[in-house]
Amino acid sequence: MATITSLGGLTLQCTFGKTDFIIFPATQGKAGPEGTVTLFSHPDEEPAERTISWPGEYDFNGIYVRGLGHEEGRQVSYVVNADGVRCLFLSTPIHALSDTELEWIGDIDVLVLPVDDVKIVQNLLDVVDPRVFIPLANKDDKAFQEVLKICGAVGKEAVDEYKAKGLPAEGREVVLLRGKK
Repeated sequence: MATITSLGGLTLQCTFGKTDFIIFPATQGKAGPEGTVTLFSHPDEEPAERTISWPGEYDFNGIYVRGLGHEEGRQVSYVVNADGVRCLFLSTPIHALSDTELEWIGDIDVLVLPVDDVKIVQNLLDVVDPRVFIPLANKDDKAFQEVLKICGAVGKEAVDEYKAKGLPAEGREVVLLRGKK
């Protein structure tokens, strides 16, 4: 099971099995608490232990992480596969995925992405077709509200965390996360 919590902004705390991850922390290069795996959106020449900042494939006790390089390796997004749930965490700025990138990511259950551009978000929802979509408010609240309107999630109440255990068989669930204060 995967549990996803917002730490505010674009930073997430995720628990996959017994392993905690910090995804896209606000401070590049700063590792999370001891025992936590930290995933950065930009490569770090000298990454700390238990941090990932480069494209590639990684295994943390049966939790598989694939770093996808964008912009000639200057930006990294991640697919995390744990307990039969595949999550895609796209870093900002988001962009349309190439056919090759779509092949790499495969079928995605949970799509988490910052809302930078309404058209790109709509395209990603169409091509990735996740069972669960977690939009993250970025700098443009107008764009975020437009995406909520497109998804039929205007007025939906935000939750403290999302537990990916029983994914919807049909349709798409939109989950809004309330950031920790």
